[in-house]
Amino acid sequence: MRVLVTEDDDNLRVALDGALRGAGFAVDVAPDLPAADEALFVNAYDCAVFDRMLPAGDALHYVRGKRAEGWPVPVLFLTARDSLADRIDGLRLGDDYLVKPFAMAELVARVRGLCRRSTAGRPAVLRCADVELDGGNHQVRRAGVLLTLTRKEFLVLERMMTSPGTPLSRPELIDHAWDEAADPASNVLDVVIGRLRRKLGDPQLIHTVRGAGYLIGE
Repeated sequence: MRVLVTEDDDNLRVALDGALRGAGFAVDVAPDLPAADEALFVNAYDCAVFDRMLPAGDALHYVRGKRAEGWPVPVLFLTARDSLADRIDGLRLGDDYLVKPFAMAELVARVRGLCRRSTAGRPAVLRCADVELDGGNHQVRRAGVLLTLTRKEFLVLERMMTSPGTPLSRPELIDHAWDEAADPASNVLDVVIGRLRRKLGDPQLIHTVRGAGYLIGE
């Protein structure tokens, strides 16, 4: 699950990044609204965390504009403003509201809950040939046999199985399984694809499409 954190306080931004990464999320960070807007244009997220008061203005107004455009990503606001009116405004335009100071464990739990809401409409089990991927339980089976996959292997396989028979580019697969710090030119994806092929076994289901990327299918 991928999360965008927009926070102008350097120390808090680093702490949020570390806590969410430690809990297994892919995290992108932005120090202000222009940087967040660019990240949201380029990437897809399961949840967005906004400090409410940012150098470019109130994130509440920014999210209001995004909602008017039909933007569906769940939002958690962080703020020192704890009046009843502020909390009501935050919950009306966002999905959750956490007042500073807060415990990192609570923030992680709330982000996880919002991410589950974001992914609730996706099929619980993806299937391709005799491979089944259970997103809820993070399990993959081939011909009924449970496979042991790393988190990156699971995410890459998950993305391919959402579009069976369709070639997916390297940047698209890396975007799903890694955060924006990953280098599309590196060989990290090739290593993961190689391990997936070995773990899935024969007959091979993951194919290289020259000039296009990879696909899964018989």
